[in-house]
Amino acid sequence: MAAPIHRQAQGLLLLRREFERLTKDPDNGFSAGLVNDDDYLNWEVIIIGPPDTFYEGGWFKALLTFPPEYPQRPPKMKFVSRMWHPNISKEGDVCISILHEPGEDNWGYESAAERWKPVHSATTIIVSVISMLSEGNDESPANVDAAVQWRKDYNGEYKKRVRETVRWSQEEL
Repeated sequence: MAAPIHRQAQGLLLLRREFERLTKDPDNGFSAGLVNDDDYLNWEVIIIGPPDTFYEGGWFKALLTFPPEYPQRPPKMKFVSRMWHPNISKEGDVCISILHEPGEDNWGYESAAERWKPVHSATTIIVSVISMLSEGNDESPANVDAAVQWRKDYNGEYKKRVRETVRWSQEEL
């Protein structure tokens, strides 16, 4: 029984160190805070819409929830702000390979190398999500309607819908 407790303490220590580093030396593309003081398993993240994308100018709030088994198991990320993207469900759940459980994909969409590894950190996850905003994957969508728009009318209806989410994000803060 001591091994799981030791691993949990190790995961919390990793999260605390990363959080403290981000507090002292913030990243340009996002900011992070704790949902509750001293609870390093639940982070609130504000992602700044990446420049030169349809999301530019947006301030998107998300929750990053780490399991007690972190870093052996991946966290979950969910946008609280409204989002329109093929890889973000209508409920806000982020669907990106590095947040999927380690090992082989039962459906063959992802290789084990693309999935969660304990070397990933909160920063690598958030940076991957920021990158995903500009380069979505419409082949295995979490939001089928957004993926269809992405494919059929990227610079028309899709862009219009994303720009609406940017306006909402600015009003929500």
